[in-house]
Amino acid sequence: MPAPPGPLAGLVVCDLSTVLAGPYCAMLLGDLGADVIKVEPPEGDGTRAWGPPFVGSPQPAVTYGPDDPRSDPDYPGESAYYLAVNRNKRGLRLDLRANAGREVLARLLRRSDVLIENARVGGLARLGFPDAELERLNPALVHLAISGYGASGPLADRPGYDFVIQAVAGLMSITGQPDAEGGRATKVGVAISDLTTGMLGAVAVLAALLARRTSPGQATVDPGTGGQRIDLSLFETTLSWLANQAANHLIGGVTPGRMGNEHPNITPYETFRAADGELAVAVGSERQWVRFAAALDHPELTADPRFASNAVRLAHRAELRTILDAVFATRPRDHWLTALAAADVPSGPLNDLAQAFGDPQAAARAMVATLPHPTAGPIRLPGVPFKLARTPASIRTAPPLRGQHSGEILAWLGYAPAEIDALRGSRVV
Repeated sequence: MPAPPGPLAGLVVCDLSTVLAGPYCAMLLGDLGADVIKVEPPEGDGTRAWGPPFVGSPQPAVTYGPDDPRSDPDYPGESAYYLAVNRNKRGLRLDLRANAGREVLARLLRRSDVLIENARVGGLARLGFPDAELERLNPALVHLAISGYGASGPLADRPGYDFVIQAVAGLMSITGQPDAEGGRATKVGVAISDLTTGMLGAVAVLAALLARRTSPGQATVDPGTGGQRIDLSLFETTLSWLANQAANHLIGGVTPGRMGNEHPNITPYETFRAADGELAVAVGSERQWVRFAAALDHPELTADPRFASNAVRLAHRAELRTILDAVFATRPRDHWLTALAAADVPSGPLNDLAQAFGDPQAAARAMVATLPHPTAGPIRLPGVPFKLARTPASIRTAPPLRGQHSGEILAWLGYAPAEIDALRGSRVV
C-alpha cells in the first residue's frame, strides 16, 4: 500500500549538501513527506566511495544496460554509508561549473521551499548564488547554510569535519577512560557532531517555515516574502548540547575530564561487569537507590553514612564502586537484570548492534525497514524514530542512484525533451 502523505507533503527541498550533516537533515524532512531533490556533482556525493561495505556491485558475465551504473566496470556499488542518510530523495546529477548547470539550479531554487547546503563559507557565492541572488530568485526560500564554525569569527574559513569538531569543541576531552586508567581522549562511535547538526538543522528549518506564514496561526504562505537564511555550524551545535557538562563548567567552574562510563553528577550511574557480561545501571533518585540496594540483597548500603545521599555517594564514589563490583561479579547478568527490573531500577544489557537491532523492542517499534533498491535488491535501513498518529512519517524510496531522476526532475522544471537530451549530451546532467 502507498504510504500516506506525511506532514511535509508538498514541500520541496533542494539538498545541495554532501557527506552527513546536511544529507541527514534533508532525509529527516524527506521521512516527514517532503519532496527532497538531492543535487550531486558529476562525481557524486563523496560518501558513495566510503566503503566497504558496498551493495549492488557489478556481477561477472552479466550485461547491463547503458544507463545502469553497473555497466561501468569501475562502479563499486552503493556504499552503506551513502545509503544510511539518503533515502526518500530524488537524485539529480548536475555540473555547476557549467552555465547550463547553474541555470538548472536557478530553476530548481525558484520552485523550492528549502535549500540545504554545506559549502565552505562563501562557496555558494563563488558559484554565482550569493544571498542577494537567492533572495531575488525566491524571496520565500528558507536557506540552511551548514559550516564547520559558522559564517563569522576567526575560524569561519576553516573546513569542518566531525572528528576535528569533536576535539575542538571539547567533546573528546570528556569521552574515554581516565588518565589514571591509561585512557586517552576518544571520539564518539558515530559522527555525533554531524548528526546532531542535521537534527538541529531540521528543527531550524521547520521553525523558519512556520515563521514564513503571513501571520500567526495562518496556514497560507505569502509566496513573495518570508524566507530567511539559517547559519548553523558543527562547532556551535556541539557546544550547545554539552548540557550539564557545560553548565558544570560555566556555572560551577569545573573543567571536567574523562570518566569512562561514570556520570559526573550521579552515582551509581555506570556499567558493571557481572559474572558473564556487562550491564548498564542508572540510579537516578534516592528512591531508586533504596530499591537498587534491596535488589542487590545489600539493603545495609543505604544505612552506611558514606552512601546516604547522592552528594555523599559522589564523595565516596571509589569506595562504592569497589563494593558494587564485587557484588555484581557474583551472579550472571540476566540474574541482575531480572532483579533490577523487578525493583523498577533502570538497567539494561550492554548490547552490540546485532543484539540491539535484533531486540524484540526494535521489531515492535518498526526500527528496521526493508525496501527495494534498483541495483542492490532488498536493503535494510534503520526505521523512522518519530511516530506521528495522524500524519505519519514513512520510508517510501531507496536512496537514489547518482542522477537517477535527472530526466523527470528536468521535465518537472519545464525542460523540453530535446533540451534534456542536450544537457545529457554535454554532460551537464
